[in-house]
Amino acid sequence: MSLPAILLPVFVQVALTFVLLFWMGGARVACIRRGERRVADIALGQPNWPPRVQQISNAYHNQSQLPVLFYVLVLLALEARKTDLLFVALAWLFVLSRIVHAAIHTTSNHVGRRFQAFLFGAVVLLVMWIVFALRVLLAF
Repeated sequence: MSLPAILLPVFVQVALTFVLLFWMGGARVACIRRGERRVADIALGQPNWPPRVQQISNAYHNQSQLPVLFYVLVLLALEARKTDLLFVALAWLFVLSRIVHAAIHTTSNHVGRRFQAFLFGAVVLLVMWIVFALRVLLAF
């Protein structure tokens, strides 16, 4: 597989993270400017944001959890030269699951659907790790 094909899902995942980061920052600043919260209410990281702002914040913070294992795997797979069409297809499935998860998180926040999207992505990532481990350990 070409390097752009392998890294494109990573770039999309990174873009999702930055979109959520700037959306969260904008929502927080707007909340303070509207007087809904004072800086003193959140200065020490207290969870005092209004529900909508917290929703966006939670979606952003979720991008610092499971995706870390994705980033590490991509780096290892590139270094070990164990990337192929299956790897790229699974990477896209993982990233799409993260987009769906973030979309649910920032809209309806339906916990059941959000969990399904999370679980799907987690299983895809687990499969990616298993396939990678087998390819490294069995040298194919």
